[in-house]
Amino acid sequence: MANSNHSVRALRHPEKQNRLDNPPCRKPPWIRVKAPNSPVYFETRNLMRSLNLTTVCEEAACPNIGECWGKRHATMMIMGDTCTRACAFCNVKTGLPKRLDPMEPENVAKAVQALGLRHVVITSVDRDDLPDGGAGHFAQVIGRIRALTPETTIEVLTPDFLGKAGALGVVVAARPDVFNHNLETVPGLYPQVRPGARYFNSLQLLAKAKELDGTLFTKSGIMVGLGEDRQAVHQVMDDLRAADVDFLTIGQYLQPTPKHHAVADFITPKQFAAYEQAARGKGFLLVAATPLTRSSYHADSDFVELRHRRQSKA
Repeated sequence: MANSNHSVRALRHPEKQNRLDNPPCRKPPWIRVKAPNSPVYFETRNLMRSLNLTTVCEEAACPNIGECWGKRHATMMIMGDTCTRACAFCNVKTGLPKRLDPMEPENVAKAVQALGLRHVVITSVDRDDLPDGGAGHFAQVIGRIRALTPETTIEVLTPDFLGKAGALGVVVAARPDVFNHNLETVPGLYPQVRPGARYFNSLQLLAKAKELDGTLFTKSGIMVGLGEDRQAVHQVMDDLRAADVDFLTIGQYLQPTPKHHAVADFITPKQFAAYEQAARGKGFLLVAATPLTRSSYHADSDFVELRHRRQSKA
């Protein structure tokens, strides 16, 4: 779902063929969650179906879906369910996407209104097939939410738009409250984990977003347990702070299927706490680092805290 370089013609990466066909490792007790079964969960699912909307909660097999949907919190994934890239960690299918749904911006806004969301996260698949990478569609979605529920704060989790000229500016000009773009992993693992992406392109995107609008909160996240070492994680923290990123999320990578990149290690809660402490020491306004942390997990309360900390720092 997010990041850089080659076109739709380069969807088949050799790395995809070389993934270990091993079954997922047995999860430790701290990573296990209950199966969703609350009535509100099913109400949320039915609403998404009725409006023909896709959610990253389902497509990415998020472990927190029961908790979040049980609170009527859903993260919309716009521009379809098919991505033009083939990242080794991601459960979203790869291929040639369908045409954009012209009703999607309106339907997303209706879902936000029906769910009563005070804060919403909008993400997308990569759409390298589009002239602007889908930036204009992001802007339309933001516009419709603003029109229908003007009190709702909006967080976008975008791809890198393949570095297409003017694309980032279109999204920033639509005035989201938070601009999120995930690095996903340390730079040394990009060839295996994110073969269609470029680490420093993503850093530049985050830095440029803040340059275009200094009132934006910027945010990025990584997964751990892919085979990275602690020094590399700390270097990512330093790189993000150099790009003036406000909020860092760190969560445990979970292998969606045996065909995906294998889990190298389950990071302990104690090590997550150490990462959080280190990141806070480096100057992030906010850090979320737990095994179950995901980009949009508790995003509503996190935004309130972000705004409070900026005001306190001013």
